[in-house]
Amino acid sequence: MPELPEVETVRRGIEVQVVGRRVRRVHVGRERTVRRTSRQALIDGLTDATITAANRRGKYLLCPLDTGDELMVHLRMSGRLLVADAGTEPPPHTHVRLEFFGEPAQELWFVDPRTFGEMVVFDPGNIAVEMPELAKLGVDPITDGMSRGQLSRLLMDRRRQLKALLLDQHVVAGIGNIYCDESLHRAKIRPDRISDTLTAREVGRLHEAIIDTLTAAIEAGGSTLADTQYVDIEGQGGWFQVHHRVYDRAGQRCITCGKADIVRIVSAGRSTCFCPRCQR
Repeated sequence: MPELPEVETVRRGIEVQVVGRRVRRVHVGRERTVRRTSRQALIDGLTDATITAANRRGKYLLCPLDTGDELMVHLRMSGRLLVADAGTEPPPHTHVRLEFFGEPAQELWFVDPRTFGEMVVFDPGNIAVEMPELAKLGVDPITDGMSRGQLSRLLMDRRRQLKALLLDQHVVAGIGNIYCDESLHRAKIRPDRISDTLTAREVGRLHEAIIDTLTAAIEAGGSTLADTQYVDIEGQGGWFQVHHRVYDRAGQRCITCGKADIVRIVSAGRSTCFCPRCQR
């Protein structure tokens, strides 16, 4: 599933190429993509509307419209947003197409082979009812500028394994399996440590690691793995995967210390990789 850096990369592409465009026509294929409302609700909500901004909260893309509503897009497992020239043949599993007025003549495609993703137009003034999961999101490390003090309170007010806590979107929004493993490795902390046992120094290391890891991944356009569909809106993959030090490297020698092999355990129900020497 695309995580914060991948969704942020897509957001930046939308900001450059889509914001300011008015929607001429909307085509919806699979109803599952618009399951929260309906095919007609998405068509009515977007037709003749202008996309005025591109925002993000955690893994959610949020595009305000000049109608006062907002468009929410969640890529989930395999969703992709692609900008293409009008008249181009869309790829298989293109479930939504937005045609824009004006030049250049372009379209925005929502492509989703596994159909777990979704698009919905909602009233931001009624977010608690229409999009309750958005209202319950935790702090976004990048958008909210999560401070060291905020992270410390989140850790000390709970007694949970770190991996589970950092993956909980109600606590910290946007971090998934990749960047959780990588951040914990940078911080030299085991994923199964209990959150309220961290020292002040360890909290500081973890805070710096989270921000630095996410920032570096955003600058690299995210991570495109062999088993994922993620690309940016121009169809280009990210390259942060070449900097992964522990994620999906079980059994390989640790790049950081060069003396131990990466270990795989199951933590928070997820495959988790760490170095037993670096992360004691």
